[in-house]
Amino acid sequence: MKIFLMGFMGSGKSTIGKKLANQLNYTHIDLDTLIEKKYNTSIYNIFIKSGENQFRKLESITLKSISTDNVIISTGGGTPCSSDNIKWIKDNGISIYLTLDEKSIYNRLKKSKKDRPLINSLNDNELKQFIKKSLIERERFYNEANIKLKSLNLKIKDLIKLINNYSK
Repeated sequence: MKIFLMGFMGSGKSTIGKKLANQLNYTHIDLDTLIEKKYNTSIYNIFIKSGENQFRKLESITLKSISTDNVIISTGGGTPCSSDNIKWIKDNGISIYLTLDEKSIYNRLKKSKKDRPLINSLNDNELKQFIKKSLIERERFYNEANIKLKSLNLKIKDLIKLINNYSK
């Protein structure tokens, strides 16, 4: 079984993905890390040299190349929103939308802006506006997930129960 974690950047997909994989004895794949390994460059460099559209193409190709089962895949924040990725995700596993409120996202992202090409040049007010606007644009894709839950203070055992109930 493939389990896809979706949500806005900073929502905890990678952190929760690692813990969930450990508990289920699954492999964890962070999609951004896989892209960096596959193309031997950083996400930042792909954005700078080729732009967001090219990154989204590489992201979609990489996502669809994952053939492993018993895997937790932490997608990028925009992964479900481009190409037909959300359809592919839903056709190939269980999708989980990890929600987080705007203020919590902002507090997390302002500490890690330099590593994120879409926001690294934004001041605090611009970052708040980016989060608000992007959440509105992306929510319709995220809401197509099979399971939707708050990532703040999430207990992995509760998430496992939801997955088990869904997969019955």
